[in-house]
Amino acid sequence: MPIQKIFTSLDISASGMRAQRRRMNAVASNIANLETTRTENGEPYRRKIVLMQTDTTGQTFEQVLNNEDRRIKVTNPRHIRTVPAYGAENGVGAPVNTEMKTISDNAFRLVYDPDHPDANADGYVRMPNINVITEMVDMITASRSYEANATAIESSKNMSKRALDI
Repeated sequence: MPIQKIFTSLDISASGMRAQRRRMNAVASNIANLETTRTENGEPYRRKIVLMQTDTTGQTFEQVLNNEDRRIKVTNPRHIRTVPAYGAENGVGAPVNTEMKTISDNAFRLVYDPDHPDANADGYVRMPNINVITEMVDMITASRSYEANATAIESSKNMSKRALDI
């Protein structure tokens, strides 16, 4: 396996792990605030989600490595080739960029609790419309995706070790 393929696979898997970690943080925040009836803006907590898209602006693993003070000593210029730019046109996958977004059109649940300090005149309290089952499914899928990316990194490391043994 050429060295740039190993670096590219590490880049993509690492960005996938970062994206899934962010997703897990959003799920944890949603579950932790399941009963939060008043936030800084005076409303109940609103569910957070993580949006993912292709990142074509970040540095690759090889670029970061080459920017370090300790440069890779190349004995032959063909040993380490330039990594092609990310994009579908050259068949190379791109890392993931994430953005945390609050769902603002999320309707609140109304729970009858006239003794609650946030109850309205009719005795109803506006609660976050967070479904624990949905959050648990999101947590499991994020966890499995994180594990898959970790396995991909481990496989890339093992392939490079075996290539050095040849």
